Amino acid sequence: MNNLERKELINTSWELHSAVETSYLNNPATKGDQQWLEKQRILLADMAIHLLQTAITPGDIELDKLTNNIHSILTIADQFLPNAELKKATDKLYQ
Repeated sequence: MNNLERKELINTSWELHSAVETSYLNNPATKGDQQWLEKQRILLADMAIHLLQTAITPGDIELDKLTNNIHSILTIADQFLPNAELKKATDKLYQ
């Protein structure tokens, strides 16, 4: 993938990010509500878009951003896969 293609994908990802973030902000659910997991799914999608942006940005990958992206994804996904102990795995990311 060349840098122009990467930049085009990043531009498209910002459009997706805007739509996903708007959906998240418009969801009034709070922790404990029936709709909480739906709101968390939207947040997981948002974090996945940030991971995409980090991964395809031209130049060397910014490891601090990658670490933060992975941390967010594991933390949110832990709710959906409680037996996988994903949140526990985040401890090793910052060592």
